[in-house]
Amino acid sequence: MEMLWEYARAFLCGGILCLIGQILIDKTSLTPAKILVTYVVSGVILGGLGLYKYVVEFGGAGATVPLTGFGYLLSKGVSKAVEETGVLGAFTGGITAAAGGIAAAIFFGYLVALIFKPKAKS
Repeated sequence: MEMLWEYARAFLCGGILCLIGQILIDKTSLTPAKILVTYVVSGVILGGLGLYKYVVEFGGAGATVPLTGFGYLLSKGVSKAVEETGVLGAFTGGITAAAGGIAAAIFFGYLVALIFKPKAKS
């Protein structure tokens, strides 16, 4: 029963983040790119303030998989690197923390590009 509740919380948290994104698309003149950047920056800000960790504790993967989770990961990496190496960590910590995810995205994007033939929209 505990696992079912964990899935429900992840679905609820991820669903709310998607709902907010859909409302922004439907009700504002923001482009999808601006909304994506807003989500990442929101994750960084909330992570830096120490608030997003509560969302992660509640929502699990529903909070860490969306773009806000990527921003949170960046902020955690910067915080850790600044503690370890000082001011230089502010420039290197985020990329170091997210390196695995970035490398996986590049690798799988390249792999899919090799398998499928991209077509221009007509």
